[in-house]
Order: sequence, then C-alpha cells, then structure tokens
Amino acid sequence: MGDNIDLPDTLHPVLKRVLAARHVKTAHELEYRLQNLLPVTELLGIKNAMTLLSEALLNQARILIVADYDADGATSCALAIKALQQMGAKKVGFLVPNREKHGYGLTPKIVELAQEEAFLRYTPRSDNSPDLLITVDNGISSIEGVKAAKEMGMRVLVTDHHLPGVKLPNADAIINPKQEGDPFLSKNLCGVGVIFYVMMALRSHLREKDWFTAQGISEPNLADLLDFVALGTVADVVPLDYNNRILIEQGLRRIRANRCSPGIRALIQVSGRNQKSLVASDLAFYVGPRLNAAGRMDDMTYGISCLLSDNDSSAMKQARLLHAFNQERRLEEARMQNDALEMLDNMLDKLGDMDKLPIGLCLLDEKWHQGVVGILAARIKDRLHRPVIIFTHDKENHIRGSGRSVQGVHLHDIIEHISTLSPGMITYFGGHAMAAGLTIPQKQFDAFQQAFDKEVRQHLNSDELHGVIYSDGVLSADDFNLELAERLRMLTPWGHKFPEPVFEGEFEVLERRLLKGKHLKMWVRPSHSEISVEAIAFNTVDTDWPAEVNRIQLAYKLDVNVYRGTKSVQLMTTSVEVL
Repeated sequence: MGDNIDLPDTLHPVLKRVLAARHVKTAHELEYRLQNLLPVTELLGIKNAMTLLSEALLNQARILIVADYDADGATSCALAIKALQQMGAKKVGFLVPNREKHGYGLTPKIVELAQEEAFLRYTPRSDNSPDLLITVDNGISSIEGVKAAKEMGMRVLVTDHHLPGVKLPNADAIINPKQEGDPFLSKNLCGVGVIFYVMMALRSHLREKDWFTAQGISEPNLADLLDFVALGTVADVVPLDYNNRILIEQGLRRIRANRCSPGIRALIQVSGRNQKSLVASDLAFYVGPRLNAAGRMDDMTYGISCLLSDNDSSAMKQARLLHAFNQERRLEEARMQNDALEMLDNMLDKLGDMDKLPIGLCLLDEKWHQGVVGILAARIKDRLHRPVIIFTHDKENHIRGSGRSVQGVHLHDIIEHISTLSPGMITYFGGHAMAAGLTIPQKQFDAFQQAFDKEVRQHLNSDELHGVIYSDGVLSADDFNLELAERLRMLTPWGHKFPEPVFEGEFEVLERRLLKGKHLKMWVRPSHSEISVEAIAFNTVDTDWPAEVNRIQLAYKLDVNVYRGTKSVQLMTTSVEVL
C-alpha cells in the first residue's frame, strides 16, 4: 500500500486495503469530529453576508428564503428558517418555485411572487414585501432575478454551490465556494452545506456582538441541524471529500441517536429503514427520493413543510404524502423508460449499428414529465455508458433538458462551450460536471444534439463506452463474516467519489430462484471454501442461463441482511457473469 500509509495496525487488512484505495492515509482522516471542519472564515464574501444578516436581525426585517425544488434545496431552506428563528428572527418565510410553472431559480417572476401575501408566512400580515431575499441552492446564475429584486428595494444574499458563469448577479453578498478566488479548500459543499456554514458564521458574529445575552435567548446548537445537512449532501450526490464526510457522519450519528427532526424521523419510517443503524446509502436510495418526489411530481412546499414539522403527527402526515408522490414518480419513470428504450430501438434499426449511435445522446418527447427527465437521463446513461440529455416540453416553444454525464466529460463545461460557439442556441443552463440542466428553443433541438455529440466526442471515443466496475479485490473465505460486513457498513459514509467497497470473485452456485419475477436470489459458495452465503442481484433474471450453471463470477458488496431480528451476511451483487 506504500510507505505513506499510516493506518492503525489493529484495523482489519481488508479495511486498510479499501481505505488506501480511496487515498485515506492516516487515522486522522477517519476522525469525523466537528472540530476538524474547514473554517468558515475562509469563505469569500462571508463578512458582507454577516453585515446583511445581522442588520436584518437587528431591524427585524422581513426575510424570505428562495429555495430550489430538490432535496438539497428543501433541506437548505428548512435549515435556514430554523437557524434564523433560533437566532431571534421573527419574520422568516420561504418561497420555492414550482418546477413546471416557474422554472428554476430566482427569476423576475419569482421576485414578483415574493411580494404576494399568499406566499409569505409573516405576522402581521400587512405589507409583506420582503426586505431581504436569501437564495439557497440557487441564485448564482440569477442575473435578471437579482436585478428585479434590487429594483424593488430588496436586499439579496445569494448562497449557492453551482458553477458560476462569466457574469455574477449584482447581489449584496454572494457565498459560493466555487467563486473565482475563493480560498475555501473544499469546492464540494452542496447547497445545505453552504447555508450551514453561513449560519455558523452568523452565530459566531452575533456571539461577538453579545446578541444572545442582549436578546435574552439561548445560543442555538447548530449541530442539531446536521440531520438536514447529511440528507441534503447525500441526496445531491456531491463528492464526499473529508469535509463532507464529517458533515454526513455527524448528521447520521444524531439521526441514529434519535436527535433529529420529526420530519426526518417520519421520512425514515415511511421508507422502511432502521433509524438506529441508518447509513448514507439509506439516505441516498430511500429517504432522499421521497423528499425529492415532492418537487418532481407536485410542489416542494410539501417537502419543506415536512422538514419543518414540529411534531411527529404532522410530520408523518406530510411524509405519507411524499411517499405517495414517490410511488407516482416510480410509475411515471417506468413508463418513460419504456418509451425511451423503444425510441432507442428505432434509432438502432435505422442506424444498423450500435457504434453509430451518438456518443453524446439527446432524446426528446414532449409528453415526458419535467420532474422525471433527470432520473431518466441517469438510467439511460447507466445503460449506454455515455452522457445523456433528456428533453421535454417547457413553454412558449421551448424545451427543457436534464443531463447526466460519465467520468471524463464535464457536462456544464460542454454546454457552456456550445453556448459560446452558438449564441442564441441555449436560453438558459446551469449545473455541475456530472449533472446539468438547460432550456433551448424547440427549433434548435436538431442543431443542439449534433453540437452536443460533436463536443462529447472530443472527450470520449467509442472504445470507452462500456461499463467499468472498479473492484477492491478478492475476499478470502475467512472474510465472509458478519463482523467485517458490519464494520464495512459503519466505517465511514460512502458515496460519490468515495464509493462503497465492491469485491469480486468466483462462486459455486448452490441454489437460485427468482423473487417477484425480476430479482435473482442465490446461495453461493466462494472458491476454495466450505461456507455458503446468500447473494441477491436486483433487476437480474436467469431466464437466458444454461439449464446447468455451476460457477459464476460476481462483483458484489459485502452487506448485512436483517430478517426477523437475525443478522446474516448477504452479497449485494452489481454484476453476474456465468462461467
């Protein structure tokens, strides 16, 4: 593992191997203490933000949080409201755009809506026009929206983590670690991470001003809001560098100890997860999608209301609604995926060869649901191993696309380059390296898909269009035990750029059967071993296997299965190959 690896000798050799492969070199990098977080003082613009916020509190200004309509935006919004109220703000409301009605971010239309009483929750209810707008998880590209707010006499604080464009909005303060010249060492904070840092800075600033004593209020423990930070960070699929892993692990510890909000607790319950042993993957695949479903299928106001619930009864009522939205989303996703696969089959029939399919792929169907196109893009990307943008109808002869990318193709930069080369082709765009959204005139679709394919081909070739599974090697027969499986599960938060360990090996098939006609359950024996272990391959069938299958090659995660209170080792397979 190299001379620079200094992990404890007491650590299991498999754990050492896994951590070394993820460039963890010392035990310090597994110490997820809040004291090890990067200092908030390094964020560019933080002093201007503190001036804005402290003046708003001093004057009891009307503060409006403008949130994005995904899980990151919802958790950011809930955290900002709770933290500001705990620090003495009495007039705090929120507004979240509806995906289909309003589109993304702080637009001039949203600024107009911000002045309407129905969108605010202030007392008294007269003269509800906000004095200060705070964007969370959006705003860095809202040039016109910020301009409109300023013209109406509002002050604006932008907190965001998306990539800035060439021009920045003329806000009173901007907090975004991706700003040019920002010395903050981690560029991987998501929206809820950014606003958590802003609230930490505000608490410190107010403490220095002796604010809490003067107001006769207790200084808030902002660590109690880390359940929101953990959920938003995992759900937004940002890289899990050391700083983000601290935030997630601290949030998970509080959730497991039942020191979390009623809304988070209710979402865990409707997801069927075990709160006492919750891990990051539970947030990613079960809790996060239910929160996201509100913004995808209806209005994220429902999701934010769930997070802000102050008792278990109201939280559970909201969580059940989110669960229903998620079921609706799954049905819509299945329908759209069938449509997309049929569309791809027709394309292949015409092209005659898979190699002739665009490497940068765009698909359009005006009937597809705007809230589900991003998920569909991810599904097709995983299937074809290439960047994919899925478009559907927007409004006024425009179409809206949501894209997902693969390693080596920076999606935001690709779209920005096309926009620079072809002014007028793209009306709006924003996002990250791996995910981005854009709006274009419908008449530009053919030209855009040609330009997109051309640009992607500068970064990928047809030989690279295959799935790659990065393995952590082979386990010995002695490694298939419950202790190691549990230690792997709870060792650290796993996620994007810090993946959960995947192992490989040959196995003898002892028994196999299908569950619900689409999931393959097997009992297998590792090579050179007398033990047997259960393995499950989701969305995998054995209908095309030979009648007699004795040996298979698996890529798998070593997991823990709990059935009727009994724990056992289970292999969660990511690849099955008949030998």
